[in-house]
Amino acid sequence: MYTIRNAREHEVGILADVGFRSWEQVMSSIGGLEDMRPNARTAFLNFTRASWLTVTVIEQGGSLSGWAAREKLDELITDFWIDPSYQHQGLGSVLLAALEREIVRQGLESARVETHALNEQAIGFFAKHGYRINWLSAAYSPKLDQEVQSVGLSKVLVADSVEGYGPAR
Repeated sequence: MYTIRNAREHEVGILADVGFRSWEQVMSSIGGLEDMRPNARTAFLNFTRASWLTVTVIEQGGSLSGWAAREKLDELITDFWIDPSYQHQGLGSVLLAALEREIVRQGLESARVETHALNEQAIGFFAKHGYRINWLSAAYSPKLDQEVQSVGLSKVLVADSVEGYGPAR
């Protein structure tokens, strides 16, 4: 059984740990992990301390299993992390669906996400859920203190209503 809820301030350390473990797993296949590890740990702690109000968590059996953030509470999912020990159990799909419902509830029509261009696991996950790549770029990341290649993906959540003349089909 799972629970979706808002993060709580006293969980910032747990959130940072879950995000960091998930990030480490991804980066171990991409490379450069050792050089980025100290900055990444600090970035996760700083982010969760500053942005816990924008975080949605998923719990499995009372344990915080993953989380996602929308820093500006808009259509951009800025962080999406499932603890490696809870991956491949459908929790990411459940968490993503909850975020998409909230985005639609706020009157927004699409969702966006950005990830490392070599993060095949994330790109595959979002593609499986209807997201399509819109752009590729390389930019300096102050959080990691290095240039990072990124891809942007998006998904239309609200179908356009067709208005016209004549009988409905």
